[in-house]
Amino acid sequence: MAWYPRAKKYELQPESDSQPAIKPTQFIVHSIIAPWTAKRVFEYWRDSTNLESHFGLGYKGDLGQFIGTETRADANAGANRRADGTGAVSIETASNLQGSDPWTDAQVEELIRLGVWLHQMHGIPLRICRSHSDPGFGYHSMFSQWSTSGTACPGKARIAQFKSVVFPGIVARATGKTPAPTNPPKEDPIMPLSKDDVSAIWKTDGILAAPSTAASGNTHWTADSYLRDIHARVRSSQTELAAVNATVRTLVEALASRDDAVDVEGLITRIKAAIEGVTVRLETE
Repeated sequence: MAWYPRAKKYELQPESDSQPAIKPTQFIVHSIIAPWTAKRVFEYWRDSTNLESHFGLGYKGDLGQFIGTETRADANAGANRRADGTGAVSIETASNLQGSDPWTDAQVEELIRLGVWLHQMHGIPLRICRSHSDPGFGYHSMFSQWSTSGTACPGKARIAQFKSVVFPGIVARATGKTPAPTNPPKEDPIMPLSKDDVSAIWKTDGILAAPSTAASGNTHWTADSYLRDIHARVRSSQTELAAVNATVRTLVEALASRDDAVDVEGLITRIKAAIEGVTVRLETE
């Protein structure tokens, strides 16, 4: 049996060992009508049905192989294995629940790569199948012999992609007219900042100072200077506020000690209202 090096191996047992051998002559693409990963497709074949495909392909290009390509899989009805021992390699691809969406770019790339490998590994000819038994490449709904009850799989959008993008891409890649894309260069790992780096950032001049605080000719400050200035102003405000609170308390106590009647609670309420009014104005200015 043959295993595709780019696919993650999720071997189905006992099917992988018990089902008969085939000579692969066709590659047939399907949509599974579910937004599943390759691993989830494997789990479905393993746990929920006695059918299976050779491969499963997720939206993000994750590719799994469940059975070797020289062993029969049961996704293609009459194309699974013919009397002469030939058969089709099948792949189920993630889709929406209506089977109406196109393949993603990642899926298209993996279909092209797999198609090239099948051509090179098994000699599947670079042509679209001309009949249900003709060697080549096709999609599930192409011939009634590939589906016992009829199907629209893999859907109109993907059939159009197969004809205009996927199959031409396989031919071009296999014949050297377009090279396989190289893997993007790995980005350099992000190194954590050292204490010296952090210190340098805080002490780098260049932050525009507020006109009310900047001295003549000193229009830009360091972050460290800004933080120290804010801290000093907050502490000053806290001191002033504490003094005001003490004054108010003393005033109230003094008024309360007078012989004539004083509405202490009312006076406190008015003082609080006045302070709140000042606070609101400061916050909105």
